[in-house]
Formats: sequence, C-alpha cells, structure tokens
Amino acid sequence: MTDNSNDNTEKDEEIIDSLLDHLKEQAEKIINESQEEKPAKKTKKISKGEIIPADQVLPHKLSIIPIQGRPIFPGIFTPLMISNQDDIKAVEQACNGDSHIGIVMLKNDNGVTAYKDLYTIGTAAKIIKKINLPDGGINIFISTIKRFRLKKALHAKSPIVAAVDYLDDEEDDTFEVKALTRALISEMKEVSENNPLFTEEMRLSMVNIDHPGKIADFIASILNVEKEEQQKVLEMVNVRQRMEQVLVFIKKEQELLRVQKKIQNDINERVEKNQRDYFLREELRSIQEELGTDADGNDSDYQKFKKKIEEFKFEGEIKEALDSELDKFRILDTASPEYTVSRNYLELVCQLPWNDEFVESYNLNNAKKILDSDHYGLDDVKKRILEFLAVRKLKKDNKGTIVILVGPPGVGKTSIGKSIAKAMNKPFYRFSVGGMNDEAEIKGHRRTYIGSMCGKIIQGLKITHTKSPIFMIDEVDKMTQSAHGDPASALLEVLDPEQNVSFWDNYLDLPFDVSNVFFILTANTLDSIPEPLLDRAEIIQLAGYIDQEKLEIAKKYLLPKNLEKNGIAKGKVKYTKAALLRIAQEYAREAGVRHYEKCLDKIHRKLVTEMMQEADTKLEEALKLAKEEQKTAEEIGLLSTTSFYDAARIFTIDAPDLEKYLGKPVFDESEIKRASIPGTAIGLAWTSMGGDTLMIESVSFPGKGDLILTGQMGDVMKESAEIAMNWAKKYVIEKDLKKAEWFEKNTIHLHIPEGATPKDGPSAGITMATTFVSLLTGKTIKQNLAMTGELSLTGNVLPIGGLREKTVAAKRNKIKTILIPKANERDLDEIPEHVKTGIKFIPVSRVEQVIENAF
Repeated sequence: MTDNSNDNTEKDEEIIDSLLDHLKEQAEKIINESQEEKPAKKTKKISKGEIIPADQVLPHKLSIIPIQGRPIFPGIFTPLMISNQDDIKAVEQACNGDSHIGIVMLKNDNGVTAYKDLYTIGTAAKIIKKINLPDGGINIFISTIKRFRLKKALHAKSPIVAAVDYLDDEEDDTFEVKALTRALISEMKEVSENNPLFTEEMRLSMVNIDHPGKIADFIASILNVEKEEQQKVLEMVNVRQRMEQVLVFIKKEQELLRVQKKIQNDINERVEKNQRDYFLREELRSIQEELGTDADGNDSDYQKFKKKIEEFKFEGEIKEALDSELDKFRILDTASPEYTVSRNYLELVCQLPWNDEFVESYNLNNAKKILDSDHYGLDDVKKRILEFLAVRKLKKDNKGTIVILVGPPGVGKTSIGKSIAKAMNKPFYRFSVGGMNDEAEIKGHRRTYIGSMCGKIIQGLKITHTKSPIFMIDEVDKMTQSAHGDPASALLEVLDPEQNVSFWDNYLDLPFDVSNVFFILTANTLDSIPEPLLDRAEIIQLAGYIDQEKLEIAKKYLLPKNLEKNGIAKGKVKYTKAALLRIAQEYAREAGVRHYEKCLDKIHRKLVTEMMQEADTKLEEALKLAKEEQKTAEEIGLLSTTSFYDAARIFTIDAPDLEKYLGKPVFDESEIKRASIPGTAIGLAWTSMGGDTLMIESVSFPGKGDLILTGQMGDVMKESAEIAMNWAKKYVIEKDLKKAEWFEKNTIHLHIPEGATPKDGPSAGITMATTFVSLLTGKTIKQNLAMTGELSLTGNVLPIGGLREKTVAAKRNKIKTILIPKANERDLDEIPEHVKTGIKFIPVSRVEQVIENAF
C-alpha cells in the first residue's frame, strides 16, 4: 500500500536533489513516447518486422500496488514512494521481470489492503527507476501506460496479484470531440493563469498532447477534485463522456478560483489598511515620544485602567471578567465603535468604590440638634430616627437599613432625609422613581444596546465615591409596570439584605455589595407599594401640620429662606402673627407647607416690585432736581436705584393687607363645614394629601323606597352606605319614629360634596348612619362635632386608620369634639399634645353611643 499525497515534507532533501536531474532528462522522452502510442492500436516492433498488438506485450497478470490519496492516470511520469514490505517485494519481483505493475486505488483509508478493498479499474505502469531509501523504503519512478480492469484475484492478500483485462478508449472522431478538446485547452489556460500552482511545463505538456482522451486524463490528474471524482473519470472509457466530465470539473475550479480571488482581494485590502494604520500609529508614537507626551490613546488608556484595576486586588470571577475585558480593549482600534463602549465600561469600573471602608462616626446629641434645627415639630418622627441611629451605632452594623417616610406632600420628607445624612456625616444621593416604568432605570441596560448605561444605584455609588452613602428614593408609591418590566420588583433585590450583598447591575455585569447603603424611601401612601417591599422597611408616618405649627415653621424657616430668594434685605419686611395665621387658615389649608411657601413668595415678589418702583421714582425726581441745579448725578451721588432701595421704608404685613397681595381668601369661614340642618353630618377622611373633613348630606322625597348614592363613592363606601341605611331603618322603626310603610313610599338620596373627587373606604360608616337618623328624626347634630368609624351590620363600631391625620384636619376646621372607635383609643398617645389641645375625644363601641353623643 502507498500514499501519493502532495505532502512530501518527509522526503529526504538529498534524495530529491538527486532525482531532479534525472526527471528533467526522462520527462520529455517518456511524454513523447506516450503521445506516439495509440491506445486502441498500440504496437511494438519485434524481430523480422512483425507487428504485434500491444495487449499481447503487456502482461495479463500484474502485481497490484494499492495506493491511497488519488488515482494515477495513463500517460503520466511520476515518482511513487513505497514503504510497505509486501509492496516492496512486489516491486522487486517486477524489476526482475518485465518491470510492469498495476496501480489501483483503495476504496477507503483504514489501512486494510485486500483485493476486495480495491476499485475495479486501475492503471498499468512500467518501473523506470528504483531508488532505495535510508529508512528501508523505496522510491520508484513509473510511466503509466494503460487502463485495466481487475478480472480475477490470483493472490487476494498482500502482496496482491491479479489477472487483468486492458481497456481501450472508445474514440468518437467528431466535431463535438474536437470542440470539446479546444474548450478544455482554452478553459485550462484560464485556470492555469489564475493559479500559481500550474507551472509553465504543465501548460506546455497540455498543449503538446494530441489525443483527446489523454488531454482529459492529464487535466483530471492535475485538477484539485475529490479522489472519488477522479476515479470516476479513470473508469470512463468513452472519450467524449470523459471530456465532458472533466469540463464540468474545470468550471467548478474556475468558480472556486473566482471566489478565492475575491476573498484574497478583500483580505489584501484589509491587511493593507491595517498595515497603513500600524505604520501611522508607530509614526505618531515616535513623534509623541520625541515631544515627551504619552503614547497613543489606546495603550495609554489600557495602562491606566490596568494599573487602577490591579490596585483593587480583585479575585475570582470579577478578576477573570475584567482581565478579559482589558485584553479585548487593548486590541481594539480606536476608531471602532466597540472601543468607546469598552472604554466607558472600564471607566465606570475604575470609578466605583470597590474597596471603600467607610467607618461611621456620629454623635446622637449632635444628630438631635441637627434634626431640631432643620425641622419644627415632628417630635415623634425625630424620636424614631434617633432610636434608629442609636441601635445602628451600638451594633456597628450597616447592613439592611431601610426606612420609608410616608406622609402628604410638603411635610418635609425629603428634607428629613437630608438632615439624616448631615447628622451621620454621609454623602446624600437622591433620585425619584415617580412614573418610572422601566426596570432598566434601576438595574441598568445591557451593553449590547446602543447608548446603554448603568442603573440609578450604580450611578449613585459612582457619584458619592463611597459604599456607605444615604440613598433617598422618592415617590416609590408612583412606580408603574409596563412592557419594559416592573421597577418595584427590581427594587426588591436592591433593598433585600440577603440579596444586595451581591447586587447585579445589567450594565456592570459584576456583583457589587450595596448592603452598606442606608436607603430612605418616601411615599404619599402605602396602598400602591408592593407588600414584599414594605416587609423589608421600617415605616415612619408623617402627619400634616396644624395652623400653629405652620405659623412657627413660617417664622423660623420659610420666611428667612424666601426673603433671601427674592433678594430682600433682612428687616425690610415684617409679618404680624395674625397675618401668618391667616395665610394658614384662609390661603394654605393643605397638610404640608409647600403652598404656604408659594403664598409668601407671591407676597415678596409684589413687595419687591413696589419697592423698586418707589426707588426708581425717587431716582427720577433726584435727577430732575440735579438737572435744575446744573449738577451731575455723580456730583450728588445718584448712580443707581440701589441707594434709594436701601433707604426705602420697612413694610409690615398685617392680616388685612393679605387681600392686596394674595387676593380674596381661598378658604373662608363660610367654607368651614357645619352640619346646620337635619340630614347632615361631618365625617373625617384620610387621603394621600393628608386628612380631610367630609360633609355628608341626605334628603328624602316621595318615591319607591330606593337609596340613591352620589359623590364618586367607591364600592366599599357604597356598601357602608347600605349598611348604615338598613341599620337606621331598624333603629327608627324600633323607636316608633317612622313606620315601615314610610320607607316603601319614599326615596332617600345620600350625597358627599366635591363630587369630582373619588372617595372610598369604610370609615364613614357611623357618619352616614348618623346622617340617616338625623334625616328621619328631623334632629340636627351638635355644632363643631365630627366622627369617624366603620359600622358593622349589627351596630358595632370598628377601628379605622389615619387617626392622627384626621385629627389635624379636624383642628383646621375648628372641630371641638370627635367621636372615635374605642379600639382606636390607643392611637391617641401617638398624637402630639399641641394637636390634641382643644379637642374632646369620645370613644364609642356601639352606634347607639354615637347617636346619643351626636344630638
């Protein structure tokens, strides 16, 4: 068995050199001899001039040399290296005889050499020269003569000997064969011109062959096609079919060369550009070195990032990921879009406080002073915060700290967060999630997106440069879900002490410890906050302010701040206590002080306008007088309006002056709710804006006994109204105040004013029952009395929430007596004394007690 593959790297250099000269001498002679022979009428001259057919000269019994790789066609002069000992013996025997052997290709490459593993068609060849090799093998030079078919195995195993039949070409001397011959030569010229592997000798040999079948054989032998395809050509006896098949192979080779050339051109263009860029960068590097500046930006950035990342002393997956990113960054072209993406990412990594060890150091007494100086009132809130800080300081544990500040707008939730940061000497970072519907705002975008960036959490750590800042997340109750995800759910991982030790931001794509962050969340209501989020936090409620508290807040905080904002000098404007109180009562009656501050701002803007107009008038008069006295403005010191503004009068704002600056009161005494006629009662409600008072009205008229409910009531409130109505029916019938027939002939209509405002909840149950009893009995409830409580169908008064906010709203509306559920009596301790002052609380457990105290 042999292998005639093109890879001759193992050949001895000395042997190859010795063969080259001999090849040059023999090649032309053998090729010419093979061309002169006619396959079908090949003859050999013997003695006495007798002509005998060639098939009588070639032996009918041949030693078969199996080969791997590719078949060998007739008319070829080629070397053959043999290493198999059985094949070597066969060659030795042939050399001792007539030097003829048979070359047949194996069907497979598994190394098995038996008769059944051979193709049936092979090539007869004559050994021209034999050379012994140093490794024990031999190298023979053969001249292939003619096709043969294996007829019978005389020795089936190696060395194989077989009886053979020789095959003559079936010639078809037609114009088609001539045309095919010209086509083959023409197409092969094109292939050889584009393929450097075809030598000039090959081209000459192809042109000098005068037989169509030999031309097809020669071309098939040098084309790069599969060995099975070449074997098929070898087995084709019909010359025309053989030429057509070879022409198909040439076309495939041409297409392959065309694609190869295109690929090569693309590669060459790319290589040329890269080489050009390389030389330009090297030139730039040399110039920069001469000037004493840094090397090119990529390498400079790489060294900077590498040094910074090594300082962090990362381990494990973080180190592997960043090393991989650095390696990628180093080979990127600065003009590549990926370069900017990778550079931004590495900049973020280097700016994060990976190894920050922040030691908390704060004094509780100092923290109390800061809270007291920044906020008036809110004593229970300050107390809760100080308790929180005390435990944190004792434990020296920074993990799992989450606080939710809940209260109406304008009560100081955000400013409390700033005060906590100031008291703890920590950086403060605030962002709002109100209206946020994309969880990527919290957890970042993946780097596969254009313009991607990290989430708010990682951004905050990058800005504060510490792992232990105070993060304030505003408006957590106003997040919404969308197709982009649920931000509230994304916050769970951030806030959960068990998970945020290794928080994964989609952009950073590395675990980062955010467990030392002190999270302060703010909300107006807890209803829309997911329960799992509430479970992770300490909830601190902030109620609204009463008028007296607003007065003090205005004097200590709002006035100095707003005067400075409008450029008014200290002492230029003074307010009487009555004016400040009237603003709270008639212009800013909301729970917070934001609208109160807007009122002060409005007053000050008008005062500034008035002051400047007066100063400009005085300046004009002074300039006119100076002109009459024939003096310049500089001579008498009249350079600007400022001097006249400084000398302007001091403004004192009293209660009657407010209408001049603020207009008619938004709220007046007529708007204070009073139940002055039968069928009306005052209830207390809780809203996200704080507490509020509700006037509930009812009337009756002839009808079919229906109950009509209006005023934007929710389902729960409607059910409470039906319960209250049925209990009132039962009550008046039992007291013989109304007959049952009366309800069948009359319709009762219950309405809650401010119909555009949605209302819901069960806490108006006893108020509606009192309204119905007042309507049915014709009695009026006591003045300045309000009530709150849920009513059961059997007449029990059930507890409610938001008592503090409701009490503040009652005090703003001059309520003197409040009926509350007995179960809420414990909540009175949480209401500051100055809020409870002047209000009488009457706990009740049954609705009969409500009726008894209401009339």
